[in-house]
Amino acid sequence: MRRTFVFTSILILCLSTITISVQSHYHSQHDPGEPKSTDLHFFLHEAPSGNNATVAMIARSNITVDVNNSSMPFGTVYAIDDQLRVGLEPDSELIGNAQGLTVIIAGRNTPPSVLLYFDFGFTTGKFNGSSISVISRNPTTDMDRELSVVGGRGKFRMAKGFAHLKVHSANATAIIAELNVTVIHRYGKHNKCYYNKEKIAFLDFSPKFK
Repeated sequence: MRRTFVFTSILILCLSTITISVQSHYHSQHDPGEPKSTDLHFFLHEAPSGNNATVAMIARSNITVDVNNSSMPFGTVYAIDDQLRVGLEPDSELIGNAQGLTVIIAGRNTPPSVLLYFDFGFTTGKFNGSSISVISRNPTTDMDRELSVVGGRGKFRMAKGFAHLKVHSANATAIIAELNVTVIHRYGKHNKCYYNKEKIAFLDFSPKFK
């Protein structure tokens, strides 16, 4: 009986030690790489209406008093799936999409403005599979605007920067804007320690680009 108790105690102690050892490896260090600066130039093509509209209203405040009878009253939320192209022409090369949300933040006594939550994702070329994230106020009455780049993925990991947006044309069926973006970003080898109940595996999250 005493031998059984001693053996059980030793076994519990060993299992506790193993558990502590395993759980202590839930993190690892990595080298984010040297900072890089990239300049991007492309055109955003938006279709506010029509059969191929890239804008859809998904919510509208029920407490907003629309004194100006605006088509976009304060509190309205839109889903966006605009096209990114290399030129002004609607048939120029498609290089990605600008997807996200816009919220009308202009009240009764403030100039027209929206808040952007955009992911500029690239689907071809050197940055295929990468994207930059923009969260910024967008004053719609200004032809030239500056937006904030707050993040990214793929080759734009840890991105920060800014984008100059210039509206070239705007009407009820089409809006075309030019963007010049400066992004500071890093990408390097990133090993993350993954733990589950049975094993530890190191997963390589380095970008796989040719």
